[in-house]
Amino acid sequence: MTFFLQQVVNALQWGSFYALIALGYSMVYSVLMLFNFAHGDIFMVGAYMGFFVATGLVTLGAAGVLALPSWLILALTILMAMFLTSLVGMLVERVGYRPLRGAPRASAALTGLMIGIILQTGNLALLGARRQTFPGLIDVTSYKVAGVIVSNKALIIITLSILLTLALHQFVRRTKWGMAMRAMAYDFAVVPLMGVSINTIALLTFGLGSALAAVAGIFFGMAYPVLEPYMGLLVGWKAFVAAILGGRGSVLGAGLAGFLLGFIEIFVAAVFPSTLRDVIAYSIILVILTFRPYGFFGEPYSAQLRL
Repeated sequence: MTFFLQQVVNALQWGSFYALIALGYSMVYSVLMLFNFAHGDIFMVGAYMGFFVATGLVTLGAAGVLALPSWLILALTILMAMFLTSLVGMLVERVGYRPLRGAPRASAALTGLMIGIILQTGNLALLGARRQTFPGLIDVTSYKVAGVIVSNKALIIITLSILLTLALHQFVRRTKWGMAMRAMAYDFAVVPLMGVSINTIALLTFGLGSALAAVAGIFFGMAYPVLEPYMGLLVGWKAFVAAILGGRGSVLGAGLAGFLLGFIEIFVAAVFPSTLRDVIAYSIILVILTFRPYGFFGEPYSAQLRL
């Protein structure tokens, strides 16, 4: 039982990254009916934004210029990285996707791949190939409960990821902006006739998704403090799988699928050789999608709109 509970904690932390990134994939696909394949690299950009902000705040504190408690440094790092990364996401929509809004969907998908390559190459050109070490923002404390070891860092990551997922769900369900996003997900062509600006909702969608990807990047840097330009590739693709598994138009579905993917990977790696982790995990997901082709919370009408 202790082994099982320990793996549950590990899975919740690992699934938090997938869940936060999957939310951005899910929103963009739901609202604009396109796959933002650059989103994994937005996660990478968010991690580096958090790295620069955190490094700057820690350096100022060490120099005695701006001494802040660790919790405030973490909060400021998250907020500033979310803001800066959301600007990057909105720039991607404005420059990369908006001119192709009437183009074939394949063109937009290829554009996303090219934007991802530009972000990776830009990172290499500016910072070089040397990996960066994410600064330690909080003093790590471990708690042992019934034989299960849980760190304060893991508790922060898991708790904030769940709260952000629920907050986004409430935003989409209860605000006029969220209502506009849901309306566009239902009927993209009619919503402009109701006086809703497609451009405004598109920018909002990309901005929110990118901000959440930044939080995932910071959390990833806190848990695994080595950053490199290609860190968003594999994690981004797996989060994309989680977004599809959750179902088009469902924020909670994307979040739950992200955590489920984390559970599957952690428990498969705990029982089987790590080399079999991906093949077993994605075989399980393939079986799920065979019986739930719309995802956990997707609706059949979306089949008429899919690529």
